[in-house]
Amino acid sequence: MVEFLPTVNALLNVTSTILLLRGWRFIKSGEKERHKIMMVSAFFVSLLFLCCYVLHKKLLYDATGSYNTLFQGEGIWRGIYFVILITHVILAAIMPVVAIITLRFGFKGKFVSHKAIARWTFPLWLYVSVTGVIIYLMLYHIFTR
Repeated sequence: MVEFLPTVNALLNVTSTILLLRGWRFIKSGEKERHKIMMVSAFFVSLLFLCCYVLHKKLLYDATGSYNTLFQGEGIWRGIYFVILITHVILAAIMPVVAIITLRFGFKGKFVSHKAIARWTFPLWLYVSVTGVIIYLMLYHIFTR
């Protein structure tokens, strides 16, 4: 299962990205109920991702004694990878709290506050989802030996 979970995680990130983009499209076209469904779905897919991610780390440690898969790229690609990884990790750490706050404003009908924070939440959440897929591709498909 340890070899399979990174692919599952990437697929969950792709799914979250699609749901976020659809939610954005729905709110831009005034379809508030469909927007709500997409954003809540994106939240639960991201929550499922987090559970699978933690499970993968535990299983990887049990199998290898390390929580991480080493990046195999060299040269400028190593720097690019670590810039993407560091920004991804920092933003991923704060996204659950920011997403909950954003959703809470929406559920409470505080749409001015919801819209104000969503202007930040949406692009950051989208960045985390997309860079999660990029990191997966770089670790497991592009730079493998």
